[in-house]
Amino acid sequence: MSADETLAAEEGYAVRRRGRFLIVELLQPHRVLCTSAAGGGQREDLRYLVNHQSCEGRGHQARFLQLRQLGEDGYHRAVCDELGLDPDVVGLMGTAANMNCAAEASEEFAGVKVRAVVTAGVEGNAGRAGDPARWHEGEDGWREVDPQAGTINVLLLVGWPLTPAALARAAITLTEAKSAALQELAVSSRSSDGLATGTGTDQYAVAAPLDDRRPKANTGHHARLGELIGRAVLRATRESLRWQNGLEPSFTRSIPYALRRFGLDETRLMEALRERLDEEAFLLLDQNREAVLREPGAVAAAYAFAAVRDRVRYGGLPPDQAAPALRQQAAVLASCLAARPDSWQDCWRQLDADTDEPMGAVADAVALGWRLKWE
Repeated sequence: MSADETLAAEEGYAVRRRGRFLIVELLQPHRVLCTSAAGGGQREDLRYLVNHQSCEGRGHQARFLQLRQLGEDGYHRAVCDELGLDPDVVGLMGTAANMNCAAEASEEFAGVKVRAVVTAGVEGNAGRAGDPARWHEGEDGWREVDPQAGTINVLLLVGWPLTPAALARAAITLTEAKSAALQELAVSSRSSDGLATGTGTDQYAVAAPLDDRRPKANTGHHARLGELIGRAVLRATRESLRWQNGLEPSFTRSIPYALRRFGLDETRLMEALRERLDEEAFLLLDQNREAVLREPGAVAAAYAFAAVRDRVRYGGLPPDQAAPALRQQAAVLASCLAARPDSWQDCWRQLDADTDEPMGAVADAVALGWRLKWE
């Protein structure tokens, strides 16, 4: 097995990477709250927290079936055996994310230090709370509905004692911070047309030392400790997504990225444009695809188009205002792509928006803007 690489070391713990494992060794007693399938919950006897790459994100079916056959307890013991650790003192998380893409971030104030170590992948099963579920737990065990890969695992190490209530509240704060990172990157759910709030397999472990210092009682937004937790988890989640999935703010600047949760990915958009442009115009656009699909004004209009869809669906705008508002944004998109902002009114006259097939208006707008640019 690979030699250990120390990622962080404090008086109360050490964080090491060993091949497909991230290992937190707790060097003094800690109160831990974790999602470990074997022995999870609130514990005061854990000595190790482990994040393990159990398989690859795609096409690793044989490995996936092997883990399924082991069951949760069997998987836990197999990982601990490989590491040479007592399974009774280990809190374990599993993921398809690469441990070399883990990100660490720390924040400190008034002698209190918080460290987050995150692995994150969202391309497979990013979802929104309340989306259709992919698994069902029945009397005979779990039944797979639609398996996909992707997980955000958070190791949160708080360098000060916490009350049990504050430990539980920290789980809320770290979850909101993780969701905030996905919001900033406009990550789409893979199960609905909403923005993702997490993945279906997210896990966490929060640890705080047990010593004679007065425990902190609040880890929510209004407490500075809650701020530290939020900032550390937000930063580490963003950084891990950058390494694991190549997700960063500049990557989100594209028309298909803004609208793919509504079914308009790059392939479908290009197919629609081929039908709307003559051969010469389409070939020129295709040769300059990146520049066209990433044009800043047009991308801004695409996000505005998505926002109108959301506000209507969530009841923030009257349904009868959907078509006019979408038509306006389509005209903005076309005039920006044409580099002719003064052509907005002319674009508005030529475009329409069908609320049953709204993505057609986007394709119409891109085609119109491209034609106008070179008339």
